[in-house]
Amino acid sequence: MGDISITKIEETMEWASLELFLRVLPAATREEIAAVGWLKPTYLDEDRVNALLVHSLLVETDEHRIVIDTGIGNGKKRLMPLLDNLDTDFMDRFERICPRDEVDVVLCTHLHVDHVGWNTTLVDGRWQPTFPHARYCFVRQEYDHWKAFAQDPLASRAYSEWGYSLVDAVAVFEDSLAPVEDAGLISWVESGQVVVPGISLISTAGHTPGHVSVMIEDAGESAVVTGDLLHSQVQVARPDWLVEMDTDAEAAVAARKRFLERFADSSTLVIGTHFGTPAAGRIVRDGATYRLIPELT
Repeated sequence: MGDISITKIEETMEWASLELFLRVLPAATREEIAAVGWLKPTYLDEDRVNALLVHSLLVETDEHRIVIDTGIGNGKKRLMPLLDNLDTDFMDRFERICPRDEVDVVLCTHLHVDHVGWNTTLVDGRWQPTFPHARYCFVRQEYDHWKAFAQDPLASRAYSEWGYSLVDAVAVFEDSLAPVEDAGLISWVESGQVVVPGISLISTAGHTPGHVSVMIEDAGESAVVTGDLLHSQVQVARPDWLVEMDTDAEAAVAARKRFLERFADSSTLVIGTHFGTPAAGRIVRDGATYRLIPELT
């Protein structure tokens, strides 16, 4: 985007099974997904969807190196087997592009398990901030929500047992959020704020209480990072499909519809936080709904 570079670093790269996908989006059906004709073959085959993947974005400006969302992380004990105790080469690949001590901003769209994992790494038996020279930008409303959640023994009842395994909020707070606060590295941000020149936040709350998407703008060009406003490309066509882990499903649907209305038929590149390759494209109107035209990996 102008003089700003955006690099995707993948943590998980396998297409999701349709069976898993239908559990994450419980309102969806195989037939209705298949009816979205533009999904094939780029985003859908008979048994899999090119979504629910995990990656981080490294955004480099003239003065800053920013990481948007930090994935699942290694060695984290998690309820969901797909997320439990990973041992990937993610950080090795990340540091081939950018040494972690050169990162000066970590920006989390929200604080779910698959967006904060590499906030910390295990050093001598303790979880320590992975990016020691960075300020970790959290929306205060978001952080306060999950801090209170972690301290409430009844809070998990807001989810189904399976849904909570995808949130796992107590463990996530203890190993990926509290150590950052203890280190004094949190910088509170809010929607509408310019984090650094060219990088600003727009409110897309609903999936979580303080969820934000990230605008990147320079030299007349723009991109927007969705966060979990969109878990899949199919939600471009079906913004009414809620997600199992939504804190406020009605607000999440409304946020998706506003987002699609705002960016449809615009020049803004939309980068899906959980989209598989190609992870970016342009949204265009498609009759009464929308479609995604893929452009970049």
